[in-house]
Formats: sequence, structure tokens, C-alpha cells
Amino acid sequence: MNQPIRPKATEFKGQKLPYPASQEDMVPAPQSDFASYSAAGKLDGKIALVTGGDSGIGRAVAIAFALEGADVAIFYNQNDADAAVTRQVVESKGRRCLVIKGDVRDSDQCREAVARTITEYGALNVLVNNAAYQCAQKKFEDISEEQWRRTFETNIFGYFFMAQAALPHLHEGDSIINTGSIVGLTGLEILIDYTATKGAIHAFTKSLALYLGERGIRVNCVVPGPVWTPNIPGTMPIEEVENFGHEVALKRPGQPEELAPAYVLLASQDGSFMTGSLVEVTGGRLSAA
Repeated sequence: MNQPIRPKATEFKGQKLPYPASQEDMVPAPQSDFASYSAAGKLDGKIALVTGGDSGIGRAVAIAFALEGADVAIFYNQNDADAAVTRQVVESKGRRCLVIKGDVRDSDQCREAVARTITEYGALNVLVNNAAYQCAQKKFEDISEEQWRRTFETNIFGYFFMAQAALPHLHEGDSIINTGSIVGLTGLEILIDYTATKGAIHAFTKSLALYLGERGIRVNCVVPGPVWTPNIPGTMPIEEVENFGHEVALKRPGQPEELAPAYVLLASQDGSFMTGSLVEVTGGRLSAA
């Protein structure tokens, strides 16, 4: 099978989209068609709930899980059109897709999202905490208290609320997968609040893994490098979008479908001895550039 052609950093031009950006408006379009993906039934009969599942990494994870045999629920905040596309693609793979609109910052809505998933499917096996908010600021002094709270409440409070809501329904062999970031390990001067939340997610992953180890519930974290998702043109300065991904060894950003196999590994029995892990998928982003 031919390998897909991945655009190099030099092919990414300065682009700014209104937040929340739609994946359908991005140029070039993020790659999540999985044309070269070989499914093996790794998640047959599983039920997964993916936050931020309308676009970007979340959409790719939902599609990959469907290809591997799972029924999926996606929990998203604003972009109805993107969520509809995710549902259409998942259903085209022969699996069910429950679409839930809400806000992970609200603990009641997190519990409701889990309850609706259980009502629809009768079980929950995999929680993917992926919803995220970021807003670049060139000056630290310009980060408002409102932005600081929104970033933390989305990126770490939401993970906490979703894990608490899901836990009563998870059993031995089930898993929680968090989305961290390489900048949570290296830092990034224009995303100070965001990087702080990603560092918190990494520590949350390891501590929760220790707590749930005796119950056989695994908790891991995928740590992406630069990935071409709607958050990039929607929240980053134009000059950061230009040549996006140039700093990594592969000289290009990752595509959403390149991240998804790591989530499949961590959700499946192939990852049965992995817990508390930070799995870096960065294209060779080894240090701050």
C-alpha cells in the first residue's frame, strides 16, 4: 500500500481563521481519511467516549476506533458542522456515533455526557480526554484572568470531571487516555497558560494510573508535537502558522490520522502493560525550538 504524501512545513502558509475554527476551512485540509490504515479489530465490541471529538485529533481518534470495531460517542462544545462530519465518517465505517454537545468545564454536563453514552450503548470501556482550549499571547502580562481560568477549566478541570464521571462504569481492562502535549514538557513562551495545563495533565495521568492500578484500569497520555488541527489557524499568530512544524526532525507537522494509532494502542490489549505512560508522537520534537 502506498504511503500518503504528507505536506512539509514549507507548504504551510500564514492563515488565520475565526475561533472556533472549522476543519473544513483549513488549507491544506488535515489528513484523517485513513486511506493507508490497516484495521485489525483491536476494539471489537468496545464503547468509547471522546471529548473534543468534532475535529482534529479527536475526530481522527473516533474514526480510528470505529475502524477497529468500536462504537463511539463524541462530546464537543461549539462546531456543529464539524461534529456532523465526524458522525458521518464514523457511521460510514459501519459503527454508531452518538453526538453530544456540551461543555467539559461544567461537571454536570460531563456526568450527563457519560450518562447518555451509557443509556445509548449500555457500557463504557474507553474515555479519551482530548478537548482543549488555547489562546496565544506574545506578552505574559496580556493573559487575562478570564483566559487563564478558561484554559485551566477546559484542559484540566474537564479531564478531572470526565474521569470522575466515567469511573463508576469502567472495569478491569478498560482505559482512560489523556491528550497532553510536548510543550507541557518543553514549555512555549506564547502559550504559558496552555503549557501549564498540559504539564498538569501529564502529572494527573501518572497519579491516576497509580490509583487505578489495582483495579486493572489503565491511564495513559499521548503527547503530540505540532499537529495540523483547527486550533492552529484558529488561535496561533499568522507567523507561527507559516512553516508550521519546521522545528521537528521530520520538518513537517503531524496529521491527525498519524496520532490516532497511539490511542488505538493504549485502548487495546496491545497496550495491556502500559499505564502511567507519556507516549510522545512528536515527529522528533526533542526540545524547545
